[in-house]
Amino acid sequence: MKEKVKNAARTLGLDVHVRTLDRPTRTVEEAAEAVGCEPGRIAKSLVFVADGEPVMCVASGAHRVDVDRLCEVLDCAEARAASPDEVRAATGFPVGGVAPVGHDLQVVFDEALLEYETIWAAGGDGNSVFEVDPRALVQATGATVARIDR
Repeated sequence: MKEKVKNAARTLGLDVHVRTLDRPTRTVEEAAEAVGCEPGRIAKSLVFVADGEPVMCVASGAHRVDVDRLCEVLDCAEARAASPDEVRAATGFPVGGVAPVGHDLQVVFDEALLEYETIWAAGGDGNSVFEVDPRALVQATGATVARIDR
């Protein structure tokens, strides 16, 4: 999976180094501790199903996604968190390792992540992460930047 992420990033014009951690990071707090940053710099790549279509939401680890705000951004009637099977089908990644690149989903990007020079994102599995400039990630993915937190 790490190769998929590196290749996808390279195709998008991003030069990233996917780092393998000593142990899996199951929570934002564990990921932040593992890389030595505050939780807000952890970019959670979450899949939602909006009006029946999967979309990627890249959210700050300091926030929870407000589904009503997400619906406003996407101009949809309803949205819900995707099931683990839906996540894998839409991205090819398992829950806990979903990268913000390497899929063809529409991306909504939490504006709070732009407060940081760099952010950390999952690298394709629960043990891999990479650091990236959030502005470069937005540009590379064609993401819609919006406030999506509660």
